[in-house]
Amino acid sequence: MALKQHKDERIRFEQQVDNSRSYVLPFIENTKELHEGLNVMEIGCGEGGVLLPFAEKGCYCVGVDLNPLRIDLANDFLSDEVAAGKMAFVYKNVYDADFLEKYKGFFDLIILKDAIEHIPEQAKFIPHLKNFLRPGGQIFFGFPPWYMPFGGHQQVCQNKVASVLPYYHILPKPLYKGILKAFGEPEPVIAELLEIKDTQITIERFQRIVQQSGLKVVNKQHYLVNPIYKYKFGLNPRKQIGAITAIPYVRDFLTTCVYYTVGEVGRSK
Repeated sequence: MALKQHKDERIRFEQQVDNSRSYVLPFIENTKELHEGLNVMEIGCGEGGVLLPFAEKGCYCVGVDLNPLRIDLANDFLSDEVAAGKMAFVYKNVYDADFLEKYKGFFDLIILKDAIEHIPEQAKFIPHLKNFLRPGGQIFFGFPPWYMPFGGHQQVCQNKVASVLPYYHILPKPLYKGILKAFGEPEPVIAELLEIKDTQITIERFQRIVQQSGLKVVNKQHYLVNPIYKYKFGLNPRKQIGAITAIPYVRDFLTTCVYYTVGEVGRSK
């Protein structure tokens, strides 16, 4: 049973704005002062709603996405900000040489909100992000750990049971695919869910990649109830209890969302 925001781009945009203003931006401000003159990039920006609160703070914002339709929507929804030179949205791959040449060492903050779990070869991708950071820059990651009840993004399923059934995404791939077919899911949905299974990321693997990339965790917050569930399911956000957060692997099964800010080791302004 696909949720309304999966079908209505304007609703999705407004939810992005509210979630960013209420949760993402305040979390980042715990370790990074946001003010006019800062440059912010969001990778996987979708309709651009996450960036609007940062533009309201005076930051210059660049949104990047590999879906040209969503870039068109961002340019439409935020046309006034784009026209005023406060924001720019580009259909581009951050690995492209011309993109790197233009933005090398340019950003004070990079945002990946519900994006890293969709990106292949994270051990290559995360260190690549350092190319775009100014000294003292930070990277924000917000993502659902793979082993949490709905870490496979099965809420996008059209079948009502398939969309609310927890944990079956961690089954072996052939069995998972067979269950999705048995529920009558269309091939594009199955392909999307299997792609997410291929790019899965856990808390442990994320932290290991961060360390191996010459980055350090600056701040983190684990959630028992993901803030985005306020819009999806009408549930109030709830932070994870410290005892669970401290238990490796177990926390992956019981934590529906994590927020991290990371910065470069030994590099500051």
